Amino acid sequence: MYKTFYPKSEDIQRDWVIIDANDQILGRLVTQISSVLLGKHKPEYTPGVDVGDFVVVINAKHISVTGNKLEDKMYYTVSGRPGGLKSTNLRTLLAQYPERVIEKAVWGMLPHSRYGRKLMKKLRVYAGHDHPHSAQNPKPIEEVLPSYKE
Repeated sequence: MYKTFYPKSEDIQRDWVIIDANDQILGRLVTQISSVLLGKHKPEYTPGVDVGDFVVVINAKHISVTGNKLEDKMYYTVSGRPGGLKSTNLRTLLAQYPERVIEKAVWGMLPHSRYGRKLMKKLRVYAGHDHPHSAQNPKPIEEVLPSYKE
């Protein structure tokens, strides 16, 4: 009889990973981020169990997209009142709040539940190069995911 391995909270080791988003394509970058947040790169990965690492993304304002997405991709917010629909394109959102572009894209690739909200708390996105997490000694993504290419 085989027993299914189910990781306990004291057995899980969470590391810090740093990702430089400079000249990275948005979709490909976000798939790597969501994979690390979910813990799919670890051998003890179990669906529904938080085994992922903390992720720090720097240089979010320097991401790139393919095609006409800067003008065509729209983000919508609704206040709930009549006429309360507001829309903004990717170029405007990237100029004002570059962190939100990556956060929204990562949220779209995670489960929309309590588990997904818990994973989003482990993501830190910064527009520039500076970040306050140097004390955690974050490892570059190349050490965690060997298939990651710049």
